[in-house]
Amino acid sequence: MLSEVETRPGVLEIGVIAPGEYQALADLHGGRSYLQLAAWAAVKAEWTSELLAWRATDGTVVGTTLVLLRRLPGVSRWYAYLPEGPDIDWSDPRLERWLDPLLEHLDRRQVFAVRLGPPPALRRWQAATLKSAGAPGRQVDDVLPDVVEPLGSAVVERLRTLGWSRGGEDGTGGDAQPRYQFQVPLAGRTDAELWSGLSKEWRRNIQKGEKSGVRIRIGTEADLPAFFQLLQATERRNGFRLGRSLAYYERQYRVLNAELQGRMRLYLSTYRDEVLAAHTMNVVGRRVWYQSGGSANHRRDVRPSHVLQWRMMSDAHQLGAERYDMRGVSGCLDPTDPAFGLLRWKLGTGGELIQTVGEWERPLPGPVNQLLLRAMTRYRRRG
Repeated sequence: MLSEVETRPGVLEIGVIAPGEYQALADLHGGRSYLQLAAWAAVKAEWTSELLAWRATDGTVVGTTLVLLRRLPGVSRWYAYLPEGPDIDWSDPRLERWLDPLLEHLDRRQVFAVRLGPPPALRRWQAATLKSAGAPGRQVDDVLPDVVEPLGSAVVERLRTLGWSRGGEDGTGGDAQPRYQFQVPLAGRTDAELWSGLSKEWRRNIQKGEKSGVRIRIGTEADLPAFFQLLQATERRNGFRLGRSLAYYERQYRVLNAELQGRMRLYLSTYRDEVLAAHTMNVVGRRVWYQSGGSANHRRDVRPSHVLQWRMMSDAHQLGAERYDMRGVSGCLDPTDPAFGLLRWKLGTGGELIQTVGEWERPLPGPVNQLLLRAMTRYRRRG
């Protein structure tokens, strides 16, 4: 039931919604991100949270969002973050009908600033377009996109008009979630079409791995330590750090699967009974995500990750997912830059690189809220 409802003529009503009702409304506007699940609040244990719903005048829920709330140390006010949300009708030319009630509610909640991540895409590049575009010093933004999304462009314009700033502008910090994401469309495609969509190199590597004896199995929570060891090995090998602990993934596995069994899955790629690669997958409605993965430094010649990803993509297709989301990639197209390696690998799936509209931020009215936002940005960068 909706509670703490705030109303005003001419705008939508907003208020807290119960987890059970929230969970049942996952596909209002194209599919909810796993970062907007009710259970995700328990994954982010260092944050407080609130589930909100927008309702029309007849009481029908027309939009939802998970809001994560965090205090700046020593301050009694809150910073609000809506990762890859809210789930509202972004095509509405009057976005203030949605965002003004949200800001008013959060102001009453003693929030000093809000960051949100609108889901609409801004531009798209097909794998074939980017495969031939690599060059020293080149970035994805230097390449003419295959598609410029009118909705994404309109959302950017409307948010600026309403006083929101892009992450990174005005000293507010960059995006917390990847702005460049790689996705493989699945809807309306047969298994044979998915296979033919892979590059020749990918098909050859999958066949080589399967012929060599690579096998895939679904793991359990007990296999998470093996996954985490492989993830750490990959971080060291490729020079990046996600900054997550084994306890983080164990908590995520427990709470997501407690909400719905099979929501988070662990896939293991084995060769002669040794785990050589392990990847996690999240399932929400019409979308499936490959979230994190790692592989060993040895026996890479049997291509355990290629076989593993093909199995995950095939399973996502069998589950009826419309898209297989491989999450973030760099915007770098320089073959000499290590950051290009992950994008090059994902291009082999034949999917598309999507640039989202990015994250947007706004301090609430108040004499010190802009200063508090800058202080929170510095604090987040340290942690």
